Amino acid sequence: MSQRGGLKQMSGAAAFFKALAIAALMATGTLSAGARVEAACTIGKIAELPVTMAGTRPIVSAKINGVDSRFLADSGSFYSLLTQAGAAELRLKLKPVPLDLIVTGVGGNARIWITTVKTFTLAGFAIPNVDFLVGGSEPADDVVGVLGQNVLGIGDSEYDLADGVIRLMHPSGCAGRPLAYWAKSYSMLDINSTSPLAPHTAGIAFVNGVKVRVIFDTGAAESTLTLAAAARAGITPQSPGVVAAGFTGGIGRRTAETWIAPVSTFKIGGEEIRNTRLSIGAFSLTDADMLLGADFFLSHRVYVARSQRKLYFTYNGGPVFSLGPAAPAGVATVVPPPAAAPTLDAGAAPADAADLARKGVALAARGDYAGAIDSLTGAVAGAPTSAKYVYARGVAYLGAKKPFLAMTDFDKALALAPDYVPALVARAELRLAGHDTAGATADLDATAKAAAPQADVRLRLADLYLRAEAFAPAAAQYDLWIAAHPDDSRRAEALNGRCRVRALSGRDLDKALADCDAALKLDARNPTVFDSRGLVRVRLGNLDGAIADFDAALALQPKSAWSLYGRGVAETKKGMVSEGKADIAAATALRPLLPEEARRQGIGP
Repeated sequence: MSQRGGLKQMSGAAAFFKALAIAALMATGTLSAGARVEAACTIGKIAELPVTMAGTRPIVSAKINGVDSRFLADSGSFYSLLTQAGAAELRLKLKPVPLDLIVTGVGGNARIWITTVKTFTLAGFAIPNVDFLVGGSEPADDVVGVLGQNVLGIGDSEYDLADGVIRLMHPSGCAGRPLAYWAKSYSMLDINSTSPLAPHTAGIAFVNGVKVRVIFDTGAAESTLTLAAAARAGITPQSPGVVAAGFTGGIGRRTAETWIAPVSTFKIGGEEIRNTRLSIGAFSLTDADMLLGADFFLSHRVYVARSQRKLYFTYNGGPVFSLGPAAPAGVATVVPPPAAAPTLDAGAAPADAADLARKGVALAARGDYAGAIDSLTGAVAGAPTSAKYVYARGVAYLGAKKPFLAMTDFDKALALAPDYVPALVARAELRLAGHDTAGATADLDATAKAAAPQADVRLRLADLYLRAEAFAPAAAQYDLWIAAHPDDSRRAEALNGRCRVRALSGRDLDKALADCDAALKLDARNPTVFDSRGLVRVRLGNLDGAIADFDAALALQPKSAWSLYGRGVAETKKGMVSEGKADIAAATALRPLLPEEARRQGIGP
């Protein structure tokens, strides 16, 4: 997330830094309690933030006016931000921002407000009167906002996501000294100087030998290169081996198309990664060519030394970029560092259940499900009444393709906490996959009752109700989510979902058409929206319009069974019997049960 226009000084940032630093000093008595290089150089710890990965998104817990809240730790965000839904759920009052302030991201611009939190509690420190921006997309399920550089950049920052922690650090007397205190061998990179108006951590990397400017962005789920920079490196969406990868979103309403491309070399600091793959995206960045996302941070331990304008990092092993099976993506060469790194004064404390759980979730995010299950089993043994640890192990079992064990853990988690929303949703999905529609619907109903009206999970609920062909509750969930998320990058997805629910149920068809039209204004290349509008037009008897929509959908997604079937229905009704039979036969070959499913909704030739 970046800013455009003027941003007046916000008292919350300065107050937070001063209060947090003073609180840390009072708690520890000194800022030198940490790693020591020599008597004249100390690395003190201002605060340690436990991190739980949600997929490849690092989540930090805090409190807003005493209410437990979850934030995405987003080093790419210039300021901390709450979503509109989160602010509404927390009953915070919004104030207008200066007229010349525009906040932009991958998804475009977003309307922004300001709110003042009476008491913000982070890392055990209660800070009064902290300002947050309000607006933009929901960054992850059950997350009220992001922690940006006004918090993560108050000093040096250490990102140890593989072990589930972010540390805010304060070095003293360490000019010219390496600060990768945990390792004897490390890579180092020069980074830009930062300021409140230029807060991003940026440096230089090389893709296929071509220099690119990268921003280190923990808020990006995966590392992504802009199309313009990819072209300079000899890569386009039409290059051999490049495959479509869907769409990605950011702070604004719009999404950007992405692809996965083979890359010969990616070099940064002392590391060179050979024969890997990178995501490339149809978006632009201010003064940068690439986001190095949470996948890079999971595969490395990173120390951002703003005090020195340097970044130190070590490789954890395994794939660097989280794009599924690919050619080997390990470090091929590491340039020796210029000086030995410091070491810790004392050994780390034994891991407790919370440490094991965070490590297990991070391992699952990197695809190491065996390691994740082992670590999470230790967490469950240490805290057997924790529903979230049992649930996390169930998710790891799912990743390991062990659905029976996953279901057992989801059942155990819900026995411990019957209203635990993540476990209810996960069990509903698993029941749907097993054709237990009644059981899945019961779990979805329980989730709908337990979740706040503005909760982001309602979009997922709506999609699952749609899969269960429970159209009325699906529409109700889409209504709630759309009302609470006016600027979210997934708005087109939600509008399409509500359009499709109405199309399949045959109700409110004029409203369905309006939803699909609005979705296409936001995302004009989404084949599923054309497909949904085609179904609406079949219901309305606009057969020419329906065929045009299905043609558009199939041009973008040639093997869409629903689009082929819908076009076949429209063609048959229009008297194009042979064309209709051919399309319906092609759809049935792709999805044999589709004609029966369509007939249940009254859609047929």
